[in-house]
Amino acid sequence: MGKRLSEMSLEELWHLFPIFLTEHQACWKEWYTEEECALAKLIPEAKRISHIGSTAIDHIWAKPIIDILVEMPMEGDLSATKDTLSRNGYICMNQGADRASFNKGYTENGFAEKVFHVHIRRIGDHDELYFRDYLIDHPNVALRYEEMKLDLWKRYEHDRDGYTAKKTEFVQVYTTIAKATYKNRYECDLIKNT
Repeated sequence: MGKRLSEMSLEELWHLFPIFLTEHQACWKEWYTEEECALAKLIPEAKRISHIGSTAIDHIWAKPIIDILVEMPMEGDLSATKDTLSRNGYICMNQGADRASFNKGYTENGFAEKVFHVHIRRIGDHDELYFRDYLIDHPNVALRYEEMKLDLWKRYEHDRDGYTAKKTEFVQVYTTIAKATYKNRYECDLIKNT
């Protein structure tokens, strides 16, 4: 019997779960919708559940991992949410006072067919929505993002932190532009949902 995921070093995990990009798949929206429904039942107190990341942007290559942002009320402890998700097949990767990250679809044999990253945040902590919308509305910028990711893919195939770090400046620049462009697109929802 091999090692359990919890027993593996970071290097072992990165080799078991390498960076892998693929052309956009139509099934990603369906996978998101199914998981959104499951999460809404598991976490009825969630204020908003959103499809984020490159799989939410048509026509660009992406890691075949569905990123989901779950915005929670401003008050309350996230421990109950962590417990609920942990009992239902999600692995908690990290947790702070106002944020937690979970994975689903990681096995001792590698990726399952459907893989999810669930980001639990407080309502209003949602810069990824602005970045997503900007790339959807500006296909030329989305194409530049895709080209950068394809260039980084093989160099950082077994270094997820390095891959993410190299994308950070691009993401920050266009998130700032998006927030200025769209002003308070999602903050109006915040008022309604608090």
